[in-house]
Amino acid sequence: MSNSRKIAEVRPNYFRVPLSEPLVDAKHGTHTHFELVTATVVLEDGSEGTGYTYTGGFGGRAIYDMIKYDLAPGLIGEDGDTVEALWEEMNWRVHYVARGGIASFAVSAIDIALWDIRAKKADLPLWKLLGGSDNTTKAYYGGIDLDFPLDKLLNNIKNQLDKGHTAVKIKLGKETLEEDMQRVKAVRELLGPDKVFMVDANMKWTVETAIKAVKELEKYNIYWLEEPTIPDDTVGFAKIAEASSVPIAMGENLHTIYEHRFAIQYGKVGFIQPDASNIGGITGWMKVAVMAEAFNIPVCSHGMQELHVSLLSAVSNAGYLEVHSFPIDEYTKRPLVLVNGRAVSPDTSGIGVEFDWEKLKPHKINLD
Repeated sequence: MSNSRKIAEVRPNYFRVPLSEPLVDAKHGTHTHFELVTATVVLEDGSEGTGYTYTGGFGGRAIYDMIKYDLAPGLIGEDGDTVEALWEEMNWRVHYVARGGIASFAVSAIDIALWDIRAKKADLPLWKLLGGSDNTTKAYYGGIDLDFPLDKLLNNIKNQLDKGHTAVKIKLGKETLEEDMQRVKAVRELLGPDKVFMVDANMKWTVETAIKAVKELEKYNIYWLEEPTIPDDTVGFAKIAEASSVPIAMGENLHTIYEHRFAIQYGKVGFIQPDASNIGGITGWMKVAVMAEAFNIPVCSHGMQELHVSLLSAVSNAGYLEVHSFPIDEYTKRPLVLVNGRAVSPDTSGIGVEFDWEKLKPHKINLD
């Protein structure tokens, strides 16, 4: 076996994983499954790591193809330890045709795999490799529950509280604000006056409607209002933020570090929520976290809780980890651990996400 740390192989896989029930939000409609795209990077010395990304049901084939045909060929023979340099190289390789978007998802999967290799080489868990002093972080349950009747919504939240959650988020964006506020009122009454309670409109509203909504939300002690309008309207976000005492959160639909800067600097968001699956992996997520710290705002996460737990445990300006309704962690060998409302990072070397390939096997789509 060679002693070289050069990249010998990049091996993608594509899975379509069904959800246990259809889940609905205001803009994306009904989710019946999620797509999981993994990328295993192998070095000439035999070291290997696996990264991944996911979608809400569409685009996974394009991500797979970009990894296989556009990114992988340029990585063969490169030094697998130069993670940040490879991140730059991958982004610029496809920048002209795919800045952000599909490119960011594809780069993310490979970048996470390279960090897995780096952490294994250091024989450290990811949270410690990144400088963390505590292996836990605050967490909340994020439901995709817009279509749930009120009784089902409340029962679902009760179940999550029984599982140890101390903070929850629900979806807004019903046909009328009155319906939304009835749900908010009922959930706040269930939670009591003090439990952390977030709401998420999934880009449903105009700026004018969002301003009406956020003023109504003030009476319910809402921790944040997430994505009240389209992520492209930075000026609109600032108007909404200025109209109310409820902080505004967003980030999951921003796929470059520069878009996150605009949201923080000009959109006046109170919480930024990068997703390592689409911001360029761990390298991209950490760049946003450092940027947020410079603006004195918390960094949070979206989805893939089994990885983000280690990232949030590593940074001093950590906000909340989202425990998402896409249960990727159920297809790993260590589902997320929750203790007293805090998520616990894995202590094994590497990124701490090891897929259960046998469990995933029925959902694999062979593309070659």
